[in-house]
Amino acid sequence: MRLLQLAFLAALASGIGALLVYIAGVSNFDGPPRLSSDDLEALSSLQSHFGKCVSANGLGLQALRGRDDCEVSLQFPSDTVPKWKDPKSGKLEGLTFDFNLCEAVATWEQVRNSTTVLTREYIDALPNGWRDYAWQRINKGALLNQCENKTLCIEKLLLVLPDNPPYTPRQYSRCAVIGNSGDLLRNKFGEEIDSYDAVFRENGAPLENFTEYVGTKSMFRLLNRGSAKALDKVAELYEKGKEVLIVKTTIHDIMNKMIREVPILNPVYLMLGASFGSAAKGTGLKALEFALSICDTVDMYGFTVDPGYKEWTRYFSESRQGHTPLHGRAYYQMMECLGLIKIHSPMRSDPNRIVKSVPSRSLITAARIASEKLLRRVGAGSSDPLAKCSIIAKQIKGKSKQVSSSRKAAVEHQKYVKGTTMYPLEHHPGHGQLCTVPSR
Repeated sequence: MRLLQLAFLAALASGIGALLVYIAGVSNFDGPPRLSSDDLEALSSLQSHFGKCVSANGLGLQALRGRDDCEVSLQFPSDTVPKWKDPKSGKLEGLTFDFNLCEAVATWEQVRNSTTVLTREYIDALPNGWRDYAWQRINKGALLNQCENKTLCIEKLLLVLPDNPPYTPRQYSRCAVIGNSGDLLRNKFGEEIDSYDAVFRENGAPLENFTEYVGTKSMFRLLNRGSAKALDKVAELYEKGKEVLIVKTTIHDIMNKMIREVPILNPVYLMLGASFGSAAKGTGLKALEFALSICDTVDMYGFTVDPGYKEWTRYFSESRQGHTPLHGRAYYQMMECLGLIKIHSPMRSDPNRIVKSVPSRSLITAARIASEKLLRRVGAGSSDPLAKCSIIAKQIKGKSKQVSSSRKAAVEHQKYVKGTTMYPLEHHPGHGQLCTVPSR
């Protein structure tokens, strides 16, 4: 009996210790955030440089300062004619969109260090990961009683759940994300697109019959729920097994059946992503997030709504409802003027075009540190990347596997994070990360 009591107390102490580590990572301190004069200057300077960048590159868009150094509005020219209507209210899309620069710079800088593919390592390391989280990534997962039958959950996720991350930050140099906008048919970007190290596409966008406009190369394809349920058709769009298919929602029984029976030769993974608040939604944003997590630089084609816009079109079929083209266009302009991407379009057709007045790397870093403090992010103000880890777990011996890469940037990144794999904690109040450290 004495041994049982001691074992219980040891387990309780261990559990409380783990809980305290977790709470320490998510708690906000009382009182206002403490920003230094350097922090305030960095945020003010970011606003100023950002406004100049939008004016120089936005093709008519203007950045309007909000109530503080974080708030900014991007405004389209008054002669822009919106066409998209909100399906619920029936109201036309507006011409002014509000964004939070502090939230954007803090979140996107974290994405650059994160792993955005769901792995078994992540679920195993997450406190109660199978009971509280895994079932949410399975279609009709609520019927699984929070993975009461863990074996059944594992079986449903098995085909899309690698043990460890298949990709690492900075694995590729130059990357291109290709949208589906009809503006792709106004320029023959194909050869230019094929020059990138990695090319990312979306949903059911075909290459056949459009190669001179959209290129012939494709390495990754981001899929929404509808496209994922037509996995067999998507897998036929490119050479069998050549494209990696990244599903941004859940694993569906239909998908499982097709992978086993068709069979689908392509690697298929679920995406684990960051939370962007009220940012522009859609597969395009997730494709950019995935690309930024494994590439040095990211260029985008086929997303833009430039002056003269009449309505959102797709290059290969009739337009579908659900897009908010002006909102998305404004958000992507914000990303370009934070130095995250470069936009290509019929009116920006020079592949060597320089994005003017982009804030310097040192200013972005200073603004990111200030933004983390202001937003009370986990590890705010620390130069140690592991300070952002709300949960730290050791990699299981024998399962640790880093993707081999001879790229200097990838090797340097691994040194910077001390061999740690960082996963975003979805919908986490302090935007903390789950980190797995190498086992010794």
